[in-house]
Amino acid sequence: MIPYLPLNEINARYNPELQETINRVITKGIYLLGEETRLFEKEYAGYIGTRHCIGCGNGYDALWLIIRAYKELGIFSEGDEIIVPANTFIASVLAITQNGLKPIFADPDPQTAVIGCNEIEKAITPRCKAVMLVHLYGRNCYSEEIAMLCRQKGIKIIEDNAQAHGCLHNGKRTGSLGDAAAHSFYPGKNLGALGDGGAVTTDDSKLYETILTLHNYGSMEKYRHTLEGVNSRLDELQAAALRVKLRHLDADNSRRKEIARRYIAAIANNTVNLPVVKDFDGHVFHVFPVFTKQREALQAHLAAQGIQTLIHYPVPCHKQECYREAGTLVLPVAEELASTELSLPCHQAMNDNDVTRVIECMNSFR
Repeated sequence: MIPYLPLNEINARYNPELQETINRVITKGIYLLGEETRLFEKEYAGYIGTRHCIGCGNGYDALWLIIRAYKELGIFSEGDEIIVPANTFIASVLAITQNGLKPIFADPDPQTAVIGCNEIEKAITPRCKAVMLVHLYGRNCYSEEIAMLCRQKGIKIIEDNAQAHGCLHNGKRTGSLGDAAAHSFYPGKNLGALGDGGAVTTDDSKLYETILTLHNYGSMEKYRHTLEGVNSRLDELQAAALRVKLRHLDADNSRRKEIARRYIAAIANNTVNLPVVKDFDGHVFHVFPVFTKQREALQAHLAAQGIQTLIHYPVPCHKQECYREAGTLVLPVAEELASTELSLPCHQAMNDNDVTRVIECMNSFR
């Protein structure tokens, strides 16, 4: 059996370090807003390349806090618009609507599955205040062309970096390219915690201070509440575990890239489209997607050979029941990707024989 993502095997590789750090936290007896969180925030900000990092409860909260903080600062208002790709996890859109703003769904590029400058430009209206760049599957979505457009139009760039920890663009890491970035440490991410966790990174000190207040009940001083905040804090155990795993992130991403290179070079099946990757620095392969009109048959074929696969986002956001008001919107690329995507195993616990087996079974599919 080749599992899609065996978290027990992945985390077993760091087990001695994790056990030591968890025992340290338990012995110390401080479980929230302590030294482990402060150190992780400092280390992760240094890794990403930003001045500030705030740990929070999960990746959705990180996105929500960014948008809410911009509202508190008077930069966003109720009814303002944020451009977002239709082919993303629902959290990207929920963070917009649950702040009283309007998502403007954009169709992605068919080769990269991320949104490009042309689609963003077409979606901009006078009410547009931001674009959310989702680094989907671990692929960088940012470009200088997008940045120039946003500067000209006076709109913010919010990065959804939930799937792209460690990804690079011209030597800089995603999460440091826009005005602010949200990160998810859900256990299955490239940098995954042992439960839920998230973070915001930014160079904007006013935004940082606002989020720092918001994420702790709107308080910077106990029992003094300057904002109507929420409880969204990264706990000490998760921060300690993330500090361990951060030290291994680049090596783990390198292994994912090795596997992806082998897949791209060796899978040869004219019923399947592979990712088009021109810059391997700009991808960390959180997901290795293939696209085929015979998805169900291919998934069954691989399962019969003991290879587990997943389908990511089979219903695009603009077709979700909770956003039924957008149901008449037609976004052909997003809809095509949703109906054809299949994710192959691609993670640091795979050995070379596993990779060879996946390639052979992909090539034997008819």
